[in-house]
Amino acid sequence: MEPDQSPRIRVDALTDTSTVHFLPSMNRRNFLAAGVATSAAHAAPRIASGSEFANAGAELNGKRIRGKAEHVISIWLGGGMGQIDTFDPKKKGDPKKKLAGSYYDSIETAVPDVRVCEHLPKLAGLMDRVTAVRSVNHEVIDEHAAATNRMHTGRPISGTVTYPSLGSMISHERRTKDVNVPPYVLIGYPNVTRGPGFLGTRDSYLYLTDTSQGPAGLTRPDGITPQSQARREKLLAVLKRNADPTTDQRLLNYDAAIEQSVRLSSPEFMSVFDLTREPADLRNRYGGEFGQRCLLSRRLVERGTRFIEVSHNLNFLNGIGWDVHNEGIQNQHQLIQELDTAVATLIADLESKRMLDKTLIVITTEFGRPPEFDSGGGRGHQGSAFSCVLAGGGLSHCGAWGATDEIAKKIVANPVSVPDFFATICAAVGIDYHKNLYDGDRPVPITDMGRPIRELFA
Repeated sequence: MEPDQSPRIRVDALTDTSTVHFLPSMNRRNFLAAGVATSAAHAAPRIASGSEFANAGAELNGKRIRGKAEHVISIWLGGGMGQIDTFDPKKKGDPKKKLAGSYYDSIETAVPDVRVCEHLPKLAGLMDRVTAVRSVNHEVIDEHAAATNRMHTGRPISGTVTYPSLGSMISHERRTKDVNVPPYVLIGYPNVTRGPGFLGTRDSYLYLTDTSQGPAGLTRPDGITPQSQARREKLLAVLKRNADPTTDQRLLNYDAAIEQSVRLSSPEFMSVFDLTREPADLRNRYGGEFGQRCLLSRRLVERGTRFIEVSHNLNFLNGIGWDVHNEGIQNQHQLIQELDTAVATLIADLESKRMLDKTLIVITTEFGRPPEFDSGGGRGHQGSAFSCVLAGGGLSHCGAWGATDEIAKKIVANPVSVPDFFATICAAVGIDYHKNLYDGDRPVPITDMGRPIRELFA
């Protein structure tokens, strides 16, 4: 599982409670160049063989691919969602007989020949708006923290560069139109892997851990009246005018973060966290706390936030979450059902408000699970072939992309590296996936040379 929340510095600007978090650096290994594998001859639905996709991942008509989405809702399944038990089902296995295979039966979907787990019935009916990318892969196997870092930054750990997360990169490239709206919100516990890395505090996140309370650091104590707040802000302005000017970027970022925290603590923005403003029947359709996080993400998109991460690793129904070793797999279906309810409702809700084409929904996890069962009937870790999911975002969805063998252990068609998956997300929101970011004077390719899945932009 992931490490506990990272150490951070709490900055109480004159609001008494406004907070900003500066995440510490994290050592990383030198990153490895990721190649793009050619397409295999075997095919799943919409995965053709031969020359048709010989240039998969290449530029579209000789130009950089550029989608029209404006927002990303990234759903994080901490622990390792098993592809064979969710979006890439195979023949049924038997943990008692140690027979490799799926834990559940599969069902048909809205896309012919694309099947999903029986506990995803709501999403099954919406798979024409979804693409389960079944051929994501990396080499990290037995280390949750390293795999979590890989799936948030797109790179191996390095000892010389603190890489930014995908959320921070999108925040950096696609600022909000309204300065009173945070570009990046994390609904879950803070962690260095979600941070801005060398991009700096300006591209960090606002976070909350409970939808019933909102961001605690932006809530004024009862004793702080609007008049008191105004006096404190006036005093702060006087102090800043009389201070010696500085060119130290760290101090400038610090001041900018304080100013943003003051703006965000206004009642106008804080109202976005009041879910009681939504119809009761809609809130009920979303489900429990995880569903309410998804509903809040839609409200943040409406306000203009560019990137929201929704964590599904805080309210484990099965006592262990997605890391289903041993007997933890027995109630895994409860997590899958909760995911099905919340994400299907989010897709339908966005669509009803004509926001689905402008909002890319992404479901990621640190790695998948092998088809074999362990001694306790659960599953280990598998990074060589697993599934991540894309929905909405104006993409040309096909239900499934990429293919694995008969037990979802090896990729047999259209492998997608983590940089390729990141490039697909960047392209969807109109970011140049070939550009460089800069750590000082050092150029850093934004997606580690990834190429988007061209066919999703046809």
